[in-house]
Amino acid sequence: MHSQLPQRKLAAALDIDTATYCKIEKGERKARKEQVELLASVFEIDKKELLTLWLADKVTDLVSENGQVARNALSIAVENLEYKEQNDTVKSI
Repeated sequence: MHSQLPQRKLAAALDIDTATYCKIEKGERKARKEQVELLASVFEIDKKELLTLWLADKVTDLVSENGQVARNALSIAVENLEYKEQNDTVKSI
């Protein structure tokens, strides 16, 4: 499907210039969350799945230089998220 859409049309859909879109496509620049959501819509891709990949990429970039410390921090972050989700569920009851 991607080959059917010119870069200029994709750039227009994202409200950016073609050069910026090309940089995103080549991995030289990161897309913003809003752009990822628009791309999911344009390509008819599951938005949640694409956002998950986008966020995983951002987290990896953020922590990749910190080795084991990063792994430990990510484990704690998972625990924090589970705790928050559990408390949010209790609050909504």
